[in-house]
Amino acid sequence: MDEELTESLWVRIKGRAGTGDIIAEVCYRPPDQEDRVDEALYRQIGAASCSQALVLMADFNHPDICWRDNTAGHKQSRKFLECINDNFLLQVIEEPMRRGAVLDLVLPNKEGLVGNVKFKGSLGCSEHEMVEFKILRAARRAHSKLTTLDFRRADFGLFRDLLGRIPWDKALEGRGAQDSWLVFKDHLLQAQERCIPTKRKSGKNTQRPAWMNKELLGKVKQKKRKPTEGGSKGR
Repeated sequence: MDEELTESLWVRIKGRAGTGDIIAEVCYRPPDQEDRVDEALYRQIGAASCSQALVLMADFNHPDICWRDNTAGHKQSRKFLECINDNFLLQVIEEPMRRGAVLDLVLPNKEGLVGNVKFKGSLGCSEHEMVEFKILRAARRAHSKLTTLDFRRADFGLFRDLLGRIPWDKALEGRGAQDSWLVFKDHLLQAQERCIPTKRKSGKNTQRPAWMNKELLGKVKQKKRKPTEGGSKGR
């Protein structure tokens, strides 16, 4: 199977009586990895995300991802973000470690499963920085530190007004698609910060996006059950 081509190591940490097992994965994705190997890796992640507790540690080599905005410039990076969002994984590394990019990731599937994240500097001549953290056998029930946009209290009238004041023809004149997108995104985020307040996520489903309801969750599960396009060809 093409899953064997992925550079990954999976470990099951046996839980004590009354606690479930923890699945831990260490993965490296080469920058030039083929799409079919990416898809195989995403299938592995999708299967493992059904576990009660999963911690994914990896260098996926997607330097163009902006984790603050959950956006990416390249197609492969956007596919990776789609996989992370579909499986409700949480990215807990906040500081860039290499050339201003966040490449070495720690992704649990439950809030409170990973704690005490520390950076320990480089090992020898390696450009990678060591990351130390604790895997907590029982996810802590501390108050959520995750925030999400509170659209119910948003001022959409002001939001439209702020974006409507911008002379877009002049702002985007002479710019390519990527530069135009960055200009638009900057104005959009500024308006968002002024008009849409945030709130802390709470409850037992804090690993899910705030907009995820039962209907959308069902569609995501249906999507994950579908075979990868072209996956059965040539077999």
